[in-house]
Amino acid sequence: MKKDDNIKTVAAVGLAVDEKLRVLKHVLQPRQLTGTEKRICIVTGTHGDELEGQYVCYELNRIIQEQIECLKGIVEIYPALNPLGVDSISRGIPMFDLDMNRIFPGSEEGSVAEHVAARIVQDIAGADLCIDIHASNIFLREVPQARVNVNVAHNLLPFATRLNLDFVWVHAAATVLESTLAHSMNSIGVPTVVVEMGVGMRITEHYGHQLTDGILCVMKDLGIWDGEVIEPKKPIVSEDGEVGFVNANAPGIFLPCVEHWKNVEKGQLIGRILNPLDGTVEEPVCAPIGGRLFTLREYPVVSCGSLIARVLGGEFA
Repeated sequence: MKKDDNIKTVAAVGLAVDEKLRVLKHVLQPRQLTGTEKRICIVTGTHGDELEGQYVCYELNRIIQEQIECLKGIVEIYPALNPLGVDSISRGIPMFDLDMNRIFPGSEEGSVAEHVAARIVQDIAGADLCIDIHASNIFLREVPQARVNVNVAHNLLPFATRLNLDFVWVHAAATVLESTLAHSMNSIGVPTVVVEMGVGMRITEHYGHQLTDGILCVMKDLGIWDGEVIEPKKPIVSEDGEVGFVNANAPGIFLPCVEHWKNVEKGQLIGRILNPLDGTVEEPVCAPIGGRLFTLREYPVVSCGSLIARVLGGEFA
């Protein structure tokens, strides 16, 4: 099979000036199929400013193709569910002013964005596992983590804890948005784990390697991959742990004085908000609880209410 034969079109919609919106995937499969192969889908690029997953897609493609004899199942890689957003460095879908992760499961007869969303859901349907890779936005840096809805945690934790991540956040059902890809896929029986890591508009190479190693581990667990894999790290799993949120009380420039993913004590200084106009400290920023700093402000400019950090408390301190 030629290389181009492995590139499949998931959705294609005509646009103005003879342009076309095309969502593509790369299908990797054994040379000889038995019909009983398990299938995993790796999706990313739902938000055009989240690029961490691009490197994971590259690495998985490279490793699998270099060791194709070790592939025992089907791997489908979707590097850009929102290709217009990736091309234009836009979080949402350009021209339509939409957040793509708020329109699933979509509708075949709906708008362009809804039609594309529906085709994506149809294409992934039936998979044994889906990994939905996101980055943070340009303002915050996140450690590699899985975010799991408590209602489907019993199905997803066996996968999430094997992905070589630092943290698995099992969150309350009240925070779940039913219009996300993950919710739509889990609702139709496709176990879908959301991974978030890094920072927007950047690629953190060592995070990419970390997650790639974890995906290969899960593929081996499923019988899709027969190559060598690492022993994945055991993540912190927070099912009911307290999370402390740190928000700015004054505008200015935030400079941290602690490292990301380190333990902090309650009341410990984690940074300062500075006023560059008059040379004063607007606010010393302190940890609200003791614990592990898993989210930290990356973009220095803050306004009142801007999220500065999240601290995982309780037994994880």
